[in-house]
Amino acid sequence: MYSKDEKLKKVQMTVLQMSQIIYDFCKKNEIVCYFCGGGVIGAIREGGFIPWDDDLDFFMPRKDYERFYKIWKQSSLNDRYPILRTNESYVDHNLFTTIRDSNTTFIKTYQADLDLPHGIAIDIFPLDVAPESAFGKKIQKIWALIYSLYCNQIVPKNHGGLIATGSKILLQLVPNSKTRYQIWKYAEKQMTKYNDAPTGFVTELCVGPRYMGNIYKAEDFSSSIEKPFEDKMMPIPVGYNRYLSEVFGNYMQRPPKDKQVSIHDAVFIDPDNSYKNYKGIYYLTNKEDK
Repeated sequence: MYSKDEKLKKVQMTVLQMSQIIYDFCKKNEIVCYFCGGGVIGAIREGGFIPWDDDLDFFMPRKDYERFYKIWKQSSLNDRYPILRTNESYVDHNLFTTIRDSNTTFIKTYQADLDLPHGIAIDIFPLDVAPESAFGKKIQKIWALIYSLYCNQIVPKNHGGLIATGSKILLQLVPNSKTRYQIWKYAEKQMTKYNDAPTGFVTELCVGPRYMGNIYKAEDFSSSIEKPFEDKMMPIPVGYNRYLSEVFGNYMQRPPKDKQVSIHDAVFIDPDNSYKNYKGIYYLTNKEDK
């Protein structure tokens, strides 16, 4: 049995190995990618993982994001590391693409009732072009919120009673899964329509309310640069300093001790064994789901 710290380290090393595989794949196929969020902070401030963090995520410009999904799904890597994204017949309560290591187990609380590859995951988020006008940005975010609700298909938690109540009502108004799919696909089309005419801005839309609609300078994400990360060289956005400063403020200062905790809730984690060993034990535990 691992201690808590040993298990965290094991998860980190699995995630780092997966990140290297993804980065190598992107370089081979000329796909632009870079760490986002904590991965960038870790690279600059820590020279590797933020000590209490258990994951790494990637940004990709939308065109690279879509191309990456198609060619990864057709590659042999997809056997062990399946790429997952909500579609008409599959819902995983995410708004973005994930890649899971099917030889491991990391059952997230909001997915415990779903039959999917519950391996250690890396999330991949698209960056979309944002319109120039303030009004256009507001309209884009409205479409992103509609996309979020009907693609996610769960009532958001920890964002206020009014948001939760409104979301519940809107989902109840459209109980049919096919209709929900049609709504979020149309919303996706509307919120991404600016990608064919780049402006000086990009935005993240396939995320939770905290970051949804954040506007960044496009030049900061025009390419990647490599920085040491643990024992590897990993990609971060070329304009990382402005990006991190805008989102996180003084990112070079660690937060207080009571804030140095992972934000990812899990039902169960086993970095050495496949999730398949735990069906009906830690996920799909309701008899009707088995």
